[in-house]
Amino acid sequence: MSVLVARPTGTQRTAGQRHALVATTHMRLMMLMMLFGAAVLVVIGRLMMLAIFAGPADAAARTATLAARGDIVDRNGAPLARTIDSWTIAVHPKKLIGDPMEIAARLAALMPDRGDQAWFYNQLTRKANFVYLQRRASPALVEQVNAIGEPGLVFDRETQRLYPQSNLAAHALGFLSTDGHGMSGMERVLDQRLLDPAQAGKPVALSIDTRVQAAMESELGRAMTTFSARGGGGIVLDVATGEVIAMVSLPTFNPNRVGMAGAEQLRNITTQSVFELGSTFKPITMATAMENGVVTSMARRFDATHPLKVGGYTIHDEAGDPKRWLNMAETLIYSSNIATARVADEIGPQRMQAMFKKLGFDTKPDIELREKGRPLLPTYWARTTTMTTAYGHGIAVTPLHLASAYAALVNGGIWRPATLLKVAPGHAPEGRRVLSEATSARMRQMLRLVVMRGTGRKGDAPGYRVGGKTGTAEAAVAGGYDRSRNVATFAAAFPMDAPRYVVLAMLDSPKGTKETFGWKTAAWNAAPVVGRTITRVGAMLGVVPDANKDVDVSDILPTLWQDPKAPPVDGR
Repeated sequence: MSVLVARPTGTQRTAGQRHALVATTHMRLMMLMMLFGAAVLVVIGRLMMLAIFAGPADAAARTATLAARGDIVDRNGAPLARTIDSWTIAVHPKKLIGDPMEIAARLAALMPDRGDQAWFYNQLTRKANFVYLQRRASPALVEQVNAIGEPGLVFDRETQRLYPQSNLAAHALGFLSTDGHGMSGMERVLDQRLLDPAQAGKPVALSIDTRVQAAMESELGRAMTTFSARGGGGIVLDVATGEVIAMVSLPTFNPNRVGMAGAEQLRNITTQSVFELGSTFKPITMATAMENGVVTSMARRFDATHPLKVGGYTIHDEAGDPKRWLNMAETLIYSSNIATARVADEIGPQRMQAMFKKLGFDTKPDIELREKGRPLLPTYWARTTTMTTAYGHGIAVTPLHLASAYAALVNGGIWRPATLLKVAPGHAPEGRRVLSEATSARMRQMLRLVVMRGTGRKGDAPGYRVGGKTGTAEAAVAGGYDRSRNVATFAAAFPMDAPRYVVLAMLDSPKGTKETFGWKTAAWNAAPVVGRTITRVGAMLGVVPDANKDVDVSDILPTLWQDPKAPPVDGR
């Protein structure tokens, strides 16, 4: 039996087809992989672009720089500015599920300090994707809001800058922008230092003493209210180092809520605003006369019996002033414009200008802050210019300018720049000599006599041997002066037998009261601020009150004319 087997046909053709199919499949896989890879590259590229070019998406990103921002403390280590972790409460209005009115009522009950039901309703119904309801919320508040059960309400942790002392020393501290950088004050000055990772955890110590700052703010604020003043400035300055122990500017603001402050609150009166500070310039004129040998004897007298006419200008004293010849000490005690002008006339314009420049009156105040005003000095010095600037008329400086000048008057004659940074012992700036030791010693005597017998009597503080000078000047306005307003200033130092601190208080446009018999001059309003502040802080600053110690003025007393019938001074 035979079997026939058929030979397969087309074997070569089938193998060729198989190879073609495999090649096609490989090609398709390669194309798919390439497409997938391209998609991955596009996604990665997009993420990189967002990381590099996109702005912050939320509060946590905007305040990321705060995470490493250092703290600021006062000279004793008390916290002034800190970086803390906190909670935020916000809402996605477009994702709200519940009744906005009902939710608003519950939120208003939990956060009454933020607003009423109407305010919350407006926030919940805003045409926005995201709205903050509360920053720096406590964990307890977050838990209560979360209990409302509304998915549109969201919570997050973020880093915040906290000023635990509220508005204390606000102008010295400043505040931050929304991206965590300093916008004013020492926050701005120290921005790079506070963000330096190498110095993380090391707080910066300011020269401010919170205890002294609080006392000065309290006393100046009290005077502002009593005398209905527009504003006020106060300074406590270390005469040996230039450290600013207290810097007060009123009205003030809360750096925790800087958005609620206006331009007047944000302005630092002590360093930005310039004023004609009146008779507080008279001690500078007396010191200039002694330093240049114009007056060599304390017994020498100047004619103040009648108004002084120079060209078309008349210089006069107040009605209650003694109309007689006055020596240097009496000129300050009675605050005589006429006698001061006669002294200045002998000094001359060149030497007066030279002293003003030595004291820094021709430049912005020398301190770290960026918020500084430029003094207004006369451009043309006529004879009358020399006379009037001698008693603070026609020249405008900041209160800090004057405080630094008084430090030089009493500390032995050395002018030093002011600083808001704590100075380590033995590291005070060398400064520059502007007066001799002898002239400074004379100034200490005369300034003490002003408080003992003259216009500064209400600025005394028992046991602290205060010396100083009042100054009241008409408020300068565009095109002249507003006779209905004045600027009242008392610049003082203590203890005058060994000066440690300058204390200055200034009130802008105070009004007279029944208690002051209508007087609105510095002796009645600014001087008491200084006296009360020194009484409160003297011991804190290491000055022990002693009623048995004082400046030796025995060589000047015999030169003073005594008249029991003399009318009381008016406190200019």
